[in-house]
Amino acid sequence: MPIRISFAGKGGTGKSTLSALLVNYLIDKNLKPVLAVDADPNTNLNELLGEEVYITLGEIKEELRKSVPDSMARYDFVEMRLHQAIIEAEGYDLLVMGQPEGPGCYCAAHSFLSQALEKLMRSYNYLVIDNEAGMEHLSRLNLLEMEHLIVVSDASYRGIMTVGRIAELTKALNIKVENLWMVVNRCPENMPEELKKYAQEISEKYALKLLAFLPEDLKILEYEAKKIPVFRWENSSLKRAAYSAFEKILNL
Repeated sequence: MPIRISFAGKGGTGKSTLSALLVNYLIDKNLKPVLAVDADPNTNLNELLGEEVYITLGEIKEELRKSVPDSMARYDFVEMRLHQAIIEAEGYDLLVMGQPEGPGCYCAAHSFLSQALEKLMRSYNYLVIDNEAGMEHLSRLNLLEMEHLIVVSDASYRGIMTVGRIAELTKALNIKVENLWMVVNRCPENMPEELKKYAQEISEKYALKLLAFLPEDLKILEYEAKKIPVFRWENSSLKRAAYSAFEKILNL
């Protein structure tokens, strides 16, 4: 299996941005091939990477639940559609989970898709997952073990408190994580020392490793408004700081 790295955090903390930057970092370090998975129902990882989405894993599940061509075995059909859903790019591939399932039973569809995904993942060196805050998509992906879970907060007491709750949720979902990290993102230059101290307290309480305080970078707003992918973010203070954090995680 590849080295599995997942990002989680409440909405608006920048976890999708950091997921995209990690993909960029791994490619720059020639650690490809990389599989990026957008497991957040509010899909936007593809935009940060500059890619178009044509089919999601949720849509494949719906197809599998409703009908499969008589001429194909169900697993063969899933594997074919899964490969069609892969967005192939230079040095990495991208898969998008899409919206949660609707009413009805998806048990069989989930089982077939999980088997196909597990087989697919073995072709990559790294798996990068941009996850929703609740992390239910990890169980839908059948991804209950990983090397790194990076929980992202903004520079607020509420955001940092949420990091602790997400850390507790991993235990409730029986997700085995070798390294549980906290990142405080979008930190102003004059960030209060009390807030930094609170982040340290939460990290110790919930057995998190406090990885980094990443700077607020106003250039990101311009890049996103112009739909400039992360690979072309020049002179970004966030990108430089994120790369330094990733080096600590991967010991490079």
